[in-house]
Amino acid sequence: MNPNQFAASEFAQLPKMKLLVVDDEPVNVALLEDMLAESGYSRVKSLTDSRQAIQVCTEFAPDLILLDLMMPNVDGFAVLEALRARQHDDFVPVIVLTADATEETKRRALRAGATDFLLKPFDQLEVLLRIGNLLEMRRLHRQVDNQRAAYEDAVRTRTEELRSAQEQLARSAA
Repeated sequence: MNPNQFAASEFAQLPKMKLLVVDDEPVNVALLEDMLAESGYSRVKSLTDSRQAIQVCTEFAPDLILLDLMMPNVDGFAVLEALRARQHDDFVPVIVLTADATEETKRRALRAGATDFLLKPFDQLEVLLRIGNLLEMRRLHRQVDNQRAAYEDAVRTRTEELRSAQEQLARSAA
């Protein structure tokens, strides 16, 4: 397989990744769902009640979250903070979608843990490109995590083998 084929096959995995949309406006949710479906994303879950966001994240385990900031009950900032507080080593990108273009809102969202920031009304192509880029980052992050775990297992196995060999040498020398 040449490198271009490998890259194409890796990018083909992106639409299989899971996306969570959290926005209190059903019209915005429907727009995003349609946009994602047209682009081949079939594993999309949507919420209009932000109070359910953390529980759904736990159960659904999304690869990317599209999050509105200005919502009743629990705003997007609180959701971001709760998400970041519960994440350990797992990188889950969050794209914040909002109509509030102030610098303070952008900074606050990024400080709270947003990975990217898009203004409403958003450009469909830009949203899809940013989603694709962040999903690729997520895929690569998971790949590195898997490789690290495999290396740690290999080191642990080799260390046990060396200890066993040392014990055998010590016994045979005694």
